[in-house]
Amino acid sequence: MSCVGFFTPEQLARVRAAGDDPRPVSTFRSPEASASKRRRVAEMAMSPDPRVRAAAAGSSLAAAEVLQRLAADPDLGVRAAVARHPASPPDLLDRLATDADETIRGWVAANPASSPDLLERLCDDSSPTVRSVAAWAQCW
Repeated sequence: MSCVGFFTPEQLARVRAAGDDPRPVSTFRSPEASASKRRRVAEMAMSPDPRVRAAAAGSSLAAAEVLQRLAADPDLGVRAAVARHPASPPDLLDRLATDADETIRGWVAANPASSPDLLERLCDDSSPTVRSVAAWAQCW
């Protein structure tokens, strides 16, 4: 499978501008996710197995309510998946930025959805690793 189908519109524009071929880079578009697929992800989020809950948290089909619930999960891997999720809402990332575990705070710092204000706060984190990731993320 080609990664061309995963380019953002901005990346596609750059690829087109760099080439001489005026034809579309990709014309494939995935169909919208069905309600049953979204429902399955919500059901996965209620699994007793933390690996299944982490998979639900990492799904592009995870609804905001699912991410909110999983952000309070006792399992580190589940919370890390929420902290990494590019669609995690800002208020959720703010909450995860105060997680007791530095791994979670580090993933929040590495999340492109984290606001500049949040990254600034994480630059003052007690963990040198989190501070380093937050400083690096500010350079994006």
